[in-house]
Amino acid sequence: MRQSKNIVKGILTKESEQRFIRTEEGREVFKNMKIWDGYLIHWEGQQVYGRALEKTDYDSGKPIVIIWPATHQSEDSFLELYFNERLVKYYASTFGHIAVNLDGKIFNFSHKLNENEVISKEEYFYRPALGEFAPSPDTGKYEIKKDGRVFYDKFGRNFMRTIHVIRVEGLNTTVLMEILFEELRRIREAPPNTKDPEKYSEFNFFTNSCATIIRDSLNRYGFDTIKGIFLGIEYVTDQETKE
Repeated sequence: MRQSKNIVKGILTKESEQRFIRTEEGREVFKNMKIWDGYLIHWEGQQVYGRALEKTDYDSGKPIVIIWPATHQSEDSFLELYFNERLVKYYASTFGHIAVNLDGKIFNFSHKLNENEVISKEEYFYRPALGEFAPSPDTGKYEIKKDGRVFYDKFGRNFMRTIHVIRVEGLNTTVLMEILFEELRRIREAPPNTKDPEKYSEFNFFTNSCATIIRDSLNRYGFDTIKGIFLGIEYVTDQETKE
């Protein structure tokens, strides 16, 4: 997958109070933006990618930078199925969470309307705990303040859980992608939840969840031996998982 022109690659650096990415050409990028402490804890002095987000940090008012490890990007078509383990004391994650990555586009389905979306891999795994990406300082999770500020506890990201991955290469990802886009369109056209407008009205843990939507989409593509309710991946034959 080719990198966007807006993405910067270099060494994550902290000098005195300045934080930035130093490129091979010696440019110091993102100096006047907000770089999350967590990135520095894990990757200071290492090669990373970074790009500016449209969102701003609530405390400093500066644009937020998203950063992720500079790993090799495959040029082959691929599917990655993610199973996120449950979070303690987070009811909605009792059965874990499943998402699917097709060629770098991650399709996420959720009981929350705003979490039914297609996002990039770095946004799924590495959104910083700043601004609207941070849990609410009052509740520790999702909240919309009276002043309009939002705190999205995306996928129960407070703050990371073990994720198991199945990867399959060589699929016709264009066909599968259209099936998943169709699911997103169906969700967005569903009747509103009159009791709780922020929730997906047709969501059901047993019949219409992140797991069953992805399971049914894979069934439609041709993986008809994939079964299950909560994990949606009860079994896959050896033939289906060959690259």
